Amino acid sequence: MYQTRLAPAAEAYRSVDLTSRIESASPHGLVTILYEELLGALGVVRAAVRAGTSASRADGLPRALTILQALENGLDHDKGGAVAGTLAQVYRGIRAQVSKAAGAGDLPALDEARRMVADLALAWGQIGK
Repeated sequence: MYQTRLAPAAEAYRSVDLTSRIESASPHGLVTILYEELLGALGVVRAAVRAGTSASRADGLPRALTILQALENGLDHDKGGAVAGTLAQVYRGIRAQVSKAAGAGDLPALDEARRMVADLALAWGQIGK
């Protein structure tokens, strides 16, 4: 009960934190934030599928799909060349896999999609070092 009453306040603080991080982030940092948010959204989808709660799944799934689309839309095909093209295909594939897996309640497929995103996020983090 106590946690339920605090949920709106916690979400408001999280939103303010995210907004301030976005406003102060470099372009590289923005992609890092997108990966972090995507991993979180995929976690929400997974938890909802595991619990059989479609309402919670509806919250995480559109967010995950929107972030994947944003990552794809943000690719610079002129500067990125073949790498950008490959990443676009990867993002499309992950988007399709997440949609299908969430609808079918396929936890192993969701876990695989999350692992792919985690690998991409790790590689992206290495570029910034």
